Amino acid sequence: MTKLTFAAVLIAAVVAGPGTGAAEITSRTVVSAFKGELIVSKGDLPEGKNDKDTIQKIKAERLKELTGEAHEDVVSWHFHYTAFLTKTGASQLTLEFYTPDKKFVADNRLDSIDPKSAVLSGDISISEDEGLSKGKTYTLKLVQGKDTVVATTTLLMK
Repeated sequence: MTKLTFAAVLIAAVVAGPGTGAAEITSRTVVSAFKGELIVSKGDLPEGKNDKDTIQKIKAERLKELTGEAHEDVVSWHFHYTAFLTKTGASQLTLEFYTPDKKFVADNRLDSIDPKSAVLSGDISISEDEGLSKGKTYTLKLVQGKDTVVATTTLLMK
């Protein structure tokens, strides 16, 4: 797949066992710290020596703005996301983009979701052709069904 191809990748929901020496992002403490949040980053989220260290590293990796790349006359944005879901049970979710005045502008459908996993990770590519505008801030909502928001964040598209 190309970088601009949408791909949703699940993180295995395995809790770190004794003696592993690292706190995984799927540990109960880490999941609880970010529950309901959609973390946008350049790549996979880092793991720390313990839960506190992992939480600090995730906060440091979180992006609040994203610079797009121009392809001919259209700007595209590619980013990695990790969602700490408030509710599990869905095999399909939709990532929706809203303006500050709550107008819907675009979405991306996520299929083949593990309904038992509380942490979802993958890559998204979206462009101006799909409704976004350079220089605007959007609220990203990961939605289950028609209107159950399971994770959210705000992101400036530069």
